[in-house]
Amino acid sequence: MSSDLLGEPSATIEQTSTYFDTRDNILFSEGFTLRIRQVGDARTQTVKATGPSASIFARSEWETAVTGDRPVIDQTSPLINEFGDQAKDVRPKFEVVNERRIWTVTENGSNIEVALDRGLVRSIDREAPILELELELKDGKSKDLFSLARKIEGIVPVRFGVLSKAERGFRLLEAERTVVKADPVALDRSDNTCQAFQTIAYSCFRQFRLNETILRSRRNEESLHQARVALRRLRSAITLFKPMLQDDEARRLSAEFRRLAGILGEARNLDVLLPKAKAGELRDSLTEKRAAAYDSVLQALDSSRTRALMLDFTEWLHCGDYLSVAAKDVRECSATEFAAEALDKARKKLKKHGQDLAGSDDEHRHEARKDAKKLRYAAEFFRSLFSENRDVRRYKRFVGAMEALQDQLGTLNDLATGLAVLEGHGLMSLPGADDLIVDADKATLISMAQDALDDVIDAKRFWR
Repeated sequence: MSSDLLGEPSATIEQTSTYFDTRDNILFSEGFTLRIRQVGDARTQTVKATGPSASIFARSEWETAVTGDRPVIDQTSPLINEFGDQAKDVRPKFEVVNERRIWTVTENGSNIEVALDRGLVRSIDREAPILELELELKDGKSKDLFSLARKIEGIVPVRFGVLSKAERGFRLLEAERTVVKADPVALDRSDNTCQAFQTIAYSCFRQFRLNETILRSRRNEESLHQARVALRRLRSAITLFKPMLQDDEARRLSAEFRRLAGILGEARNLDVLLPKAKAGELRDSLTEKRAAAYDSVLQALDSSRTRALMLDFTEWLHCGDYLSVAAKDVRECSATEFAAEALDKARKKLKKHGQDLAGSDDEHRHEARKDAKKLRYAAEFFRSLFSENRDVRRYKRFVGAMEALQDQLGTLNDLATGLAVLEGHGLMSLPGADDLIVDADKATLISMAQDALDDVIDAKRFWR
């Protein structure tokens, strides 16, 4: 940094961290990482548990001083408890080499450690740069952490990282990703409503950030679609937890996410139409409009408004008024009880709005489609809270019925949206435009959608 905000670092450390796993990376797949970090002549072995199994341990990190470059895995290691002798058959997978500069900053009386890491993560045949700033609250108030973050953002544009160094390394071992779908949300039956919301909201935020990163470098339709899905999931979560989220900031953030999703939606609508157009003037025009729409998307993602939104959301998630304003009995209600009630409400709403799709207009069918999406997202959010064998079987049948419904309603929506997109871009007069919006039997689609919706309502509830 060229700014004097932080001053001179109190320490500069050269670090080399080697990560180990089995041949098929079973440790990482089960939520564990194993590394040896060397600083000077000192070596420290660290095991971290971050996955679903973490909750069964009294702590989630184990550090041991070692003398060599090979892990020491004995009966004191949680890896033996989890994986048995298989944990001993580990080998180097990748290493992280970086220079760490450390500052200790006092912000409004709070002590914050700031660490700047600059280096790279490398496997045998691939490598990726690392440049990240980590802020850790040593003592004081969480809000002061974000106060310092805003000062830094005012000097240099920053984006929230959602990948650990271990995750970056293991991704180097895979084929390069072009899209990231939502990870399963891991809730615990001991969670209260507030904890469940924070876990769900962060999962949605993580999905958005991962796809945003891909989208900015590749401009591809898959990552754009999933970034938009992540924003819809996040807004659905805010709506779902409305009984707890009564503060004005929740409503403002949801509106901002809706605005951003709308910008992505303009490009998505063109992505849906373009493959249907035959070679010629219409396809060329759609291609041009799509390129302009993607330019608008990237401008929005790079804007100070969007960066501020991500910072505002993260601060609100961890420090928002809802953590104290919402009624204590709502915040501390069992997540399982809250989930069952929320799923019942979402199902009831879909049933009400989907009673007569044939007798409804496109706008009302679109509302039913949104209701279906919200019910599907809620089911995915809360799935892990209902894990009995009967619940799992019912969930599979329920989601199967939901997928069929969303396919039918999605096709109907594309027919309605296609006309609006062509008219909005002044393309209806071009040859072939009619072919893009009359390539399906609407009455048949409505009938199939009604059957699918009835199957969803008839499906046994996995949450009861």
